[in-house]
Amino acid sequence: MREQERAGSHVVFWQERGELLQHLYRVSEGRGSRRLMASGTGMSLRGRRVSAKSLDEDEAKSSEGSGDGYVRSVSNGRIDAEHVISKKLQLKQKAEQMKTDLLKQFDFQFNHFVDNLIDESTTLDSSDSPFLSSSVNKEQSTVAHRQTRAPPEKGKHFISRRSLLDELFQVNHIRTIYHMFIALLILFIVSTLVMDFIDEGRLVLDFDLLVYAFGRFPIVISTWLCMFLSTLLIPYGLFLQWAFGYQTSKRKVLQTMFYGALFLLFQIVGLWAAPVYTVIHFRLPPASRFIVILEQVRLMMKAHSFIRENFSRVVSNKEKNSGIQQTPQFSHYLYFLFAPTLIYRDSYPRNPTIRWSYVATKFAQVLGCLFYAYYIFVRLCIPLFRNISREPFSLKVLVLCIFNSILPGVLVLFLAFFAFLHCWLNAFAEMLQFADRMFYKDWWNSTSFANYYRTWNVVVHDWLYYYAYKDFLWLFTHRFRAAAMLSVFTVSAVVHEYVLAICFGFFYPVLFCLFMCFGMAFNFVLHDRRKGPVWNVVMWTSLFLGQGMLVCLYSQEWYAQQNCPLTNPSFLDLLKPRSWTCRLHS
Repeated sequence: MREQERAGSHVVFWQERGELLQHLYRVSEGRGSRRLMASGTGMSLRGRRVSAKSLDEDEAKSSEGSGDGYVRSVSNGRIDAEHVISKKLQLKQKAEQMKTDLLKQFDFQFNHFVDNLIDESTTLDSSDSPFLSSSVNKEQSTVAHRQTRAPPEKGKHFISRRSLLDELFQVNHIRTIYHMFIALLILFIVSTLVMDFIDEGRLVLDFDLLVYAFGRFPIVISTWLCMFLSTLLIPYGLFLQWAFGYQTSKRKVLQTMFYGALFLLFQIVGLWAAPVYTVIHFRLPPASRFIVILEQVRLMMKAHSFIRENFSRVVSNKEKNSGIQQTPQFSHYLYFLFAPTLIYRDSYPRNPTIRWSYVATKFAQVLGCLFYAYYIFVRLCIPLFRNISREPFSLKVLVLCIFNSILPGVLVLFLAFFAFLHCWLNAFAEMLQFADRMFYKDWWNSTSFANYYRTWNVVVHDWLYYYAYKDFLWLFTHRFRAAAMLSVFTVSAVVHEYVLAICFGFFYPVLFCLFMCFGMAFNFVLHDRRKGPVWNVVMWTSLFLGQGMLVCLYSQEWYAQQNCPLTNPSFLDLLKPRSWTCRLHS
């Protein structure tokens, strides 16, 4: 109620300012016209009573006495009407510009206020309210909570809103930062060309690293098509068969377990084992592996969301004679597989039109980010790590490596965020007319790692919150919130490390250790009660050091795997980092 009253007071305040501005504009317009009429009448009367000479003197005095700059006299006794009209037009333009600016400012602030209000209201858990818990018996609420899962309408609410960077780039000061990154890319390109010209005696435009990283792309396309078609047909077909027979079956639990086992078998064999075998058997390069594995994870999460949301719908409406009305349409599921969200809904807020120029701009920015990453690795990473195995290992070498890796690590972090979470997702959202563009929040303003985890990647966070955290509490009641949070961190850390291990071709759990050790510790130490700019500095410092450690250690291990291959490695050799023992002699 306080938030609604605050919103109403904001509206009344800005309406009163708009009315006051219009009133001042009308008053000023009427005052100018009255001056014009009064001055014109006085001049015409004087012209009838006096001679031409006395008329000139009176007009000069009248002109000097007015002193307001709105009325001027000329020698023939007429008012300079053009000058008065131009002044009126200038005043009108200023008033209209001021009105437009005020309305824009009000629209931005009010939309931001309403978005925050909706986000806070939708994330409220009714069981956490002391007023509700005092009026309802705890045992009855626990039993009722465990009988049925939360229906979809109590989950995430989708509303029409723009991405935060699209709004911030309307401000010239913020857009200047974007221009600074473009200037840095130009400097990378120029420095690379100059160095190639000095070394080779000619300009070398060779993108061999990109060609290698995205090699064997036809295998990537064919693998993706197999994954997509199987995800499109098998989960939908299994759910359809289960829903049609669920209402009339006398053994509902047995039937549900049977179809659930089939779906789990498809997830393990069809979406997990087959793509992993493909990338390893065909020895796909790193970037091609990233495409396959990330699409694998995305499709698995989408299939789970589709089954999870519609399962609750059919089970909660079991009093109906048929499950046909509870099954989603095939077109809805097809749209969901392409939509930039991991939470299934039958419909989403849609935009009326498609801005194809916006789509082209976003894809061009993604391409620019790829070249940006290429020059970062060529200029900052490869010269640093190419010969690092030839140096004897020491603590000094490790510390210098971490600090030298901070700059490329942070730049890669920014590029990954901008290219994927902003450009790529917004491009697909625009093509699909998907109106809810909140793929991230202002994570750069976070003063705690808890807030950073919630705002960095909203798409994945929503999936983890509703299907890992909330479902864990549904299974083990709300007394195990710490265990639920630990399970979410474990799932996220395992999936991240799995992606890196498959894509790089070696097991080196640096990210897992940072996630489970420092990430968990910072989540409880740097919690939401930490406010102020000092904690934002602490968060950024920790993030910079973490990125430096990741780039340094994974790069060392990559070159150690290349420089010190093993002929017949044992299982322990595959688990032990090669960079610990690989030393080349000059």
